[in-house]
Amino acid sequence: MDTRWKPNVTVAAIIEKEGRYLLIEEHTQEGLRLNNPAGHLDPGESPAEGCAREALEETARTFKPTALVGIYLSRFQRPQTGEDITYVRMAFCGDIGDVQPGLSLDEGIVRTLWMTPQEVRASADRHRSPLVLRCIEDHLAGQRFPLDVIHTDAAVANLPPLAP
Repeated sequence: MDTRWKPNVTVAAIIEKEGRYLLIEEHTQEGLRLNNPAGHLDPGESPAEGCAREALEETARTFKPTALVGIYLSRFQRPQTGEDITYVRMAFCGDIGDVQPGLSLDEGIVRTLWMTPQEVRASADRHRSPLVLRCIEDHLAGQRFPLDVIHTDAAVANLPPLAP
């Protein structure tokens, strides 16, 4: 049995327009929660590509990452099961497009909503993780890094997927 610690790699879209942030409301094991459009990095994609895909799946809008807001490490223990999960989150800001006709929100996503920073802060008890607010606060503070600060080697996309 492999006992090596393997954190989950996730990507998140920090989307701001006219002073409001686009969040999703989703069903989780802990109930209905608010989150940035986010999800797990899939095999064969760069973090920026994964972020664009997740944003499209969860908001039905195109998203083009333009900068890295930050890289975050967090740990979560499920109250019901005690499951201990560590996440490495790469959060990106960028340009959001219009809703794409014919696309539906990913399974489990109830709706999208635009919230002011004050509304996001006031709803912290409903956030899926403390990183929801932390990423927005870092974005508000102007924290930006160039996309090329994350290098994705060509082998990520060019090699066949690993066997399970």
